[in-house]
Amino acid sequence: MDMQSTVLVGPAGITAQDVIAVARGAARVELSPEALARVADARTFIDDLAARPEPVYGVSTGFGALAVRHISPDLRAQLQRNIVRSHAAGTGPRVEREVVRALMFLRLKTVASGHTGVRPEVLRTMADVLNADITPVVHEYGSLGCSGDLAPLSHCALALLGEGDAEGPDGVVRPAAELLAEHGIAPVELREKEGLALLNGTDGMLGMLVLAAADLARLLTSADITAALTLEALLGTDRVLAPELHAVRPHPGQAASAANMLAVLDGSACTGHHQDDAPRVQDAYSVRCAPQVAGAGRDTLAHAVLVAERELAAAVDNPVVLPDGRVESNGNFHGAPVAYVLDFLAIAAADLASIAERRTDRLLDKNRSHGLPPFLAHDAGVDSGLMIAQYTQAALVSELKRLAVPASADSIPSSAMQEDHVSMGWSAARKLRTAVGNLTRVIAIELFAATRALELRASDGLAPAPASRAVLDAARRAGVAGAGPDRFLAPDIAAAEAFVRDGGLVAAAESVTGPLA
Repeated sequence: MDMQSTVLVGPAGITAQDVIAVARGAARVELSPEALARVADARTFIDDLAARPEPVYGVSTGFGALAVRHISPDLRAQLQRNIVRSHAAGTGPRVEREVVRALMFLRLKTVASGHTGVRPEVLRTMADVLNADITPVVHEYGSLGCSGDLAPLSHCALALLGEGDAEGPDGVVRPAAELLAEHGIAPVELREKEGLALLNGTDGMLGMLVLAAADLARLLTSADITAALTLEALLGTDRVLAPELHAVRPHPGQAASAANMLAVLDGSACTGHHQDDAPRVQDAYSVRCAPQVAGAGRDTLAHAVLVAERELAAAVDNPVVLPDGRVESNGNFHGAPVAYVLDFLAIAAADLASIAERRTDRLLDKNRSHGLPPFLAHDAGVDSGLMIAQYTQAALVSELKRLAVPASADSIPSSAMQEDHVSMGWSAARKLRTAVGNLTRVIAIELFAATRALELRASDGLAPAPASRAVLDAARRAGVAGAGPDRFLAPDIAAAEAFVRDGGLVAAAESVTGPLA
């Protein structure tokens, strides 16, 4: 990311690319004059309501099950401070920096909409904290995904008050007050509605959805490439990838995956031997149906991206300030739309990993690999080859299946039964992040096995496709070892994982094929 890049928060809204730029890159945040003016206009409605004797939720009442109490003007600043302090009740390991920055930025996007009723100076402080690279300490557990990601957002809001802990630009965790002072940022003094407005959104789960969607898009292309390499190493047929076959069943993701595989295999001397010495009418499902499984994952991701785009266009808060000045309670903070697709993506990730593991196992089994040595070993019996790499892959797949159990099917009532149905979307997002990491490792191990198998085929005079050769060479340069006697495998697997995760695999294939879907 360009160190000078800037993301503008204004009437045009923000995109997923903006979220990624702020969360993972060095992009700065700038507030448009239009956004600041809109926020100032909305604040006048809150100030007017605060001056009235009638109780208004979030302005002059308590919260949740305590909303029945009317709060006098002299206690309202304390009310807003107290909701931040009391709701910052997270526990467990720290959440990753990129996730915290994403949820901070997404909350800024919502308060800049003019629908939350905060003052412009609150926005400016939020932007200043992001631009100073101050990252509040947020914990793994605390959100039920309803009334927003309350505990995670509260820990972020606490830092705006100069309380709690945060990570500085140097990566050291220190008191937030010290970090704000070092960067010349004055702590926020909250007024009516502002504490609640900083907490009441789906920003954590949405941020993780946006980040996971970007990662999964790359992994789906990576899986198409490794599936093609495995098909090639097994001397399979590429005839099943013909566009006219996939047009008969017009799922767009399926067609895209088949086209990717066909592009990678173009020019291979390994394909088309399935009817030689041991005739095969058809390849096994894990090879032949690779586009159907990865394609279904692509279509699932497309739906998830659509949901994320809708949520990015939303202003999630309760109560919400409408353009005509009404301040209305609502249920838009419920995370169900986001939670469902987070769970759906975990299912797709598990199945993509499952089929990749089956292909790897086929490469290692001498009874099904069509002439490859047992476990791709140099001297089978003396050497074990990649036997235990497949064990590792199988363990990852088993974990992915457990992670595919939906979080959103669960609900635990809270707040004295006032909040009696929750989404568990934060939990769905957390397990999806784990699933994405595990899927990366599974694809990396298939890559490890397939490139070794292709080397062995090449030693027998069967040249891989030019794109496959480019992948093989790039993997070797990245530290992924080739065929040979047994060696310490963990570093090779780690190198393969980094090669997949950082985009090296896709880049290597595209150096020959051109852009893949």
